[in-house]
Amino acid sequence: MGKNTLNNMRARAGLAAIDDPSYGYWAPVVRKAGSKYRMYYSIVVDNYIKTGAQNTTTNFDNSWTEHAFIGMMETDDLATNLWTDKGMVICSSTDRGNDWSRSSQNDWSAYFKWNAIDPSFIVTPEGKQWLIYGSWHSGIVAVELDPSTGKPYQLNSLADYGTRITRRQNSDSNRWQGQEAPEIIYNEATGYYYLFMAYDELSVAYNTRVCRSKNITGPYVGIDGTNITQGGECWPMLTHPYKFNNHSGWVGISHCCIFQNPDTKEWYYCSQGRLPANTNGNAYSNAIMMGHVRSIGWTEDGWPVVMPERYAAVPETAIAESDLAGTWENITMNYQYQTQQTSASLILTTDKKATGAITGTWSYDASKKVLTIGTIKLIVQRGLNWEVTPRVTTIIYSGLTTNGKPIWGKKVK
Repeated sequence: MGKNTLNNMRARAGLAAIDDPSYGYWAPVVRKAGSKYRMYYSIVVDNYIKTGAQNTTTNFDNSWTEHAFIGMMETDDLATNLWTDKGMVICSSTDRGNDWSRSSQNDWSAYFKWNAIDPSFIVTPEGKQWLIYGSWHSGIVAVELDPSTGKPYQLNSLADYGTRITRRQNSDSNRWQGQEAPEIIYNEATGYYYLFMAYDELSVAYNTRVCRSKNITGPYVGIDGTNITQGGECWPMLTHPYKFNNHSGWVGISHCCIFQNPDTKEWYYCSQGRLPANTNGNAYSNAIMMGHVRSIGWTEDGWPVVMPERYAAVPETAIAESDLAGTWENITMNYQYQTQQTSASLILTTDKKATGAITGTWSYDASKKVLTIGTIKLIVQRGLNWEVTPRVTTIIYSGLTTNGKPIWGKKVK
C-alpha cells in the first residue's frame, strides 16, 4: 500500500502520477482481533495535489498536499514479526470535490474534512470493531469495521468515512483545530468508553485530555458535563509541560497509548516526552521524542489520573498514614500554552495540617489509597524520585481540581 494506491486515486481525478512521492509512516497501533493481530498505520504524503511536486515553498502550486492513508497489516504471531500487508483501510476524505485550491501556505482552512492519520482500534464488549482516527482538520471520527477484513464495510460516500465524535470548536467552518492522536479504551469497571486526545502543537505545548461516553459514537462528555462531541473544550487535562526541582522537566507529553495489565487489571499511560530546548546545552534536546510510561489511577467518580513520575516497578508496599507526614513538591497545573508548570512546597504535619501549596487539614484512607487535603482527593502510590541523584523510592500522588486540572506531587523529605 502506498505509491500505487496514491497514483490510482490521482488517475481517477485526472492527475499525473507522482513517480517518487515523498512520504512517511506515522503512529501505528497494534490490537488483537480474534485470532489475529492487526497493525493499523498512517502514511502521510508530502506532495502537492495539483502538480505532484514536493511540498516546499519554491514548489508551492496553490494546492493542498495529498491524501493521507491508514493501512493495515496482520500477523498470527507477534513473536515472528512476519506481517502481511492488507492495503488501504481508509484515506483522508473531503466534501469539496476537486476544489483543492489553497490561497497561500498560511491558509489553514483544510481541503480534507477528515484527516486519515493517528488510528486507534477497539473491539467493543458486543464484539463490534471500530477505528477511531483523525488529526486537526474537522475533528475525530469513528468508523465501524467489518471484522472479517478489518476495513470499513464500504467507502462510497463521505458518510462512510466515519461519524464525528469530538471536535475542539463548535464550528463547521474551522478546519484547523488543535486536537489529534485519539486513543480509545473501554473500562469494564466503570462501563464507559474513554477517549484520550492530544491538544496543541507537539514539541512543547502537547497536553492530554480525556472525555467519556456510554456509547462508542458518543456523545462524549467532559468532567464538567460539557458535550465534547459538539465542540466543547475537553476537561480533564491529564498531562501538561511540567518541572520538578533539580531537573529540566518535560514538555510535549502526549499522543498516548493506554494499556491494561490483564492479570492485575492496572492501567498505564504511555506517550512521548521531550526535554525543553537547549537542555544541558544540547541544541537538539527538544527534537528527541522519548518514550514515557506512567501508572494510571482512577478517581471515585470514574475518571483517570496519570501519575507524575515515570513507572519504575517500585514494590507497592502498604502506605501508612504516618508515611505521609513530611515535605512534598506539589504542582497544581494551570493550562498555559508552551509554559512548564513548576512545583511549590507542601508540608503535611503529624497533627493533620497542610501548609504551603495546599492549605487545610488532611486525612488518609489507607484502604483506597486516597489522601484528602481539604476537599482535594489525591491517589497515592509508591514511585521513584527521578529528579534526585542517586534516585530513591518515594510516595507520589495524582488528582484533579474541581474543574479538571491535574495535581501532581511527590514526597521529598
